[in-house]
Amino acid sequence: MSMLGTKWTVHGDGKSITPGEVVAPQERLSWPRTIGIGLQHVVAMFGATFLVPILTHMPPATTLFFSGIGTILFLVLTAGRVPSYLGSSFAFIAPIAAAQSTLGVPGALGGVVMAGVVLALIGAVVQRFGAGWINRLMPPAVTGTIVALIGLNLAPAAKNNFDAAPLTALVTLVVIILVSVLFRGILGRLSILVGVLVGYVVAVIRGEVDFTAIQGAAWIGLPHFQTPVFSISVVGLFVPVVLVLVAENIGHVKSVALMTGRNLDPLAGRALLADGLATTLAGFGGGSGTTTYAENIGVMAATKVYSTAAYWVAAVGALVLSFSPKFGAAIATVPPGVLGGAATMLYGMIGVLGVRIWVQNRVNFSNPVNLTTAAVALIIGIADYTWTVGNLQFAGIALGTAAALVIYHGMGALVRWRGTAMDPRTPDTDAADLRSAA
Repeated sequence: MSMLGTKWTVHGDGKSITPGEVVAPQERLSWPRTIGIGLQHVVAMFGATFLVPILTHMPPATTLFFSGIGTILFLVLTAGRVPSYLGSSFAFIAPIAAAQSTLGVPGALGGVVMAGVVLALIGAVVQRFGAGWINRLMPPAVTGTIVALIGLNLAPAAKNNFDAAPLTALVTLVVIILVSVLFRGILGRLSILVGVLVGYVVAVIRGEVDFTAIQGAAWIGLPHFQTPVFSISVVGLFVPVVLVLVAENIGHVKSVALMTGRNLDPLAGRALLADGLATTLAGFGGGSGTTTYAENIGVMAATKVYSTAAYWVAAVGALVLSFSPKFGAAIATVPPGVLGGAATMLYGMIGVLGVRIWVQNRVNFSNPVNLTTAAVALIIGIADYTWTVGNLQFAGIALGTAAALVIYHGMGALVRWRGTAMDPRTPDTDAADLRSAA
């Protein structure tokens, strides 16, 4: 049982946590407390996990089912040493929407499978050779740019939903903003979920919600499974997403390691492999691609409980909810106006996360290599440049990602050859000096 990571020792008396201590991944509190914390994780992942299938018009219950399965798979493959919930990845929204416009849902699912397989292969390589090569391939200047352009590429989709019901969208957005600053703890971290709930009530009052699907749905039943169709034309849409998933997974492992005081680097490859397999399974069954969830890191930081037992509870809870078609139908009734308000915040946050990566790693934009990498790639991604080669179509995210990698490494190589500018890997010393002076 311990090989599966399902054997935990009770922390202290199982009831309380001494100040300065944490409940480690392989520890747990009493089962009633563990179940309670596990349900908090369900609530934390709920809003974000459901937004992806709603925005991409895929069955919410199916996505929830595969997020639960994926979480269990992750916990098993990391031997219960890396606490994480695998929820819907926002990085898949743009490519799924683009693929659906020409190939429908089956074509989009084929792309999800492709991304999952590539991520799993990268995980296997990282587990064998370490993650150093990833850091060299995707330094902060490149990673930040890719994350930013994926979020900003979705701006038109947010606007379209917002315009469908401006008043409802505005109420949703304002509530999200207010909750994030007026409340502390778990409620503040669930600002998007609270905003969606309030926006939904407003939409109901304004007659914007159609309850027909809920009335015809059964209380208990299987999720709606679908099979993928594979087309080489979506490769350019989905493969760039893998780079974001790699960054998110490795960032998650490092964050948990920092908070628990444990070296989890040897498990980075397993985390990538698990997320890759979870995404592959989701694509084969009709769910969206998965990623490690920052929302649940918030719960761990607030409770100081990093026990993977709580994540088993969350995964089982997600599976139970996924077997209620009526519940899934209710989630699918969220109208465009509510989605527009939430997406305005959500997509912007993804874009700013890229900026955060630059700031945290002191990326030096006085260096022309870093500046050019971000400038060109962002415009390509935001404007959604498109390039068609035979049956292959490369859209803004794929072209922006390729531009970031080629420009950064190409210009960097020329700089080192000619000695004409500072190496792009040099930190922003001016910013560091300003911080020291302050």
